[in-house]
Amino acid sequence: MKAIRVHEFGGPEVLQLEDVPDLTPGPGQVVVRVHAIGVNPVDTYIRSGVYPVKPSLPYTPGMDAAGIVESIGEGVTLVAAGDSVYVAGTISGAYAQQALCLESQTHRLPAQVTFAQGAAVGVPYATAYRALFQRAEARPGEKVFVHGATGGVGIAAVQLARAAGMTVIATGGTEKGRANVAHQGAHQVLDHHTPNYLDQLQTLSGGNGVDVILEMLANVNLGKDLGVLAKRGRVVVIGSRGPVEINPRDAMGRDANILGMTLFNVNDEDRASIHAALVAGLENGTLKPVVGKEMPLAEASRAHEAVLHAGAFGKIVLIP
Repeated sequence: MKAIRVHEFGGPEVLQLEDVPDLTPGPGQVVVRVHAIGVNPVDTYIRSGVYPVKPSLPYTPGMDAAGIVESIGEGVTLVAAGDSVYVAGTISGAYAQQALCLESQTHRLPAQVTFAQGAAVGVPYATAYRALFQRAEARPGEKVFVHGATGGVGIAAVQLARAAGMTVIATGGTEKGRANVAHQGAHQVLDHHTPNYLDQLQTLSGGNGVDVILEMLANVNLGKDLGVLAKRGRVVVIGSRGPVEINPRDAMGRDANILGMTLFNVNDEDRASIHAALVAGLENGTLKPVVGKEMPLAEASRAHEAVLHAGAFGKIVLIP
C-alpha cells in the first residue's frame, strides 16, 4: 500500500509517499481501508519535532480517517468487515491507504455522513466536545464565545454549543468563513480583524461578559479574553503558538478559570463518552462536519502548509 512516511523531523518536505507492506490485525485490532484522512494542525507540530509527544522514527502521521473495515482481529465484536467507520487515533498512522487501529479507536459512521466528513470528526469534534463540556462544563443558557471559529474545531464547537442550548458568539477572519460559521448556528459572528470587535462582544453580552471562551490562539488573545469574561467565567485554551502576557487581576476580579487541554490527556472513560455523543450527533444531524478542501495523499506536504494558514474554512482532507 501507499503511505506517507517521516524519516526525520522537519518541514513539510519530510513527508514522503512510499510503498509499505499491507497491514494485518492482531487481537483486538482492526484494519480500515482508508477513503479519507483528516489533516490537523497538531500533525504539523508533531512532524516538526516541537510537540512534547514524539513518535519513534520513521512513522506515518495522522490520527483521523474514515473508511471501511477490511479485516478484524480475534476478540473484536463492535465492528465487522464491511462496516463504515471513522477513526479517532491509530496504531499505524492515518496518512495511508490502510490504518491499523484498536477496536476502541473505530466508531460507526452513519450512512448519511460521507467519508470526507467522517475524516473531519476525530480530533476537531473530540477537542471541541472536551473543551466545552468536560473542561468548561458549559451549560444550556450560557453565553459561549468561540474565538476563531472557521476551522474544524471552531465549527464543531459552534454546532455542539448551539445544539446544547447555548448562546453562541463567534469570530472569523474572512467574509466567507464568517458566513459559514453563521450557517453552522452561531447567533452572532464578529470579524476579529476589526479593532473594536471585543467592544461589540461586550455589547452583545449586555455588558456582563461571556461565560465560556474557547480560545484557538492564546498567544495572541488570552490577555484580552480575560477582560470580556463574566464572573466565574472560564477560558479553555485549545491552541497557542507561543507565550503570552496577562494581567492576573483580570482573572482575580472575576473568579475566572483558565483551563488548558489536550486530547492526549483524555482517559478511556471520557474518550468513550465523547465519541458516544459525537456518533449520536452525526446520527441526528446536529453535527455536520464541513470539508473545506480535498487534496491527494501525495500532496500531504502542501496540506501541512495550508492547514496553518490564517482564514481557515472547514477541514482539509487527504484522499488516498
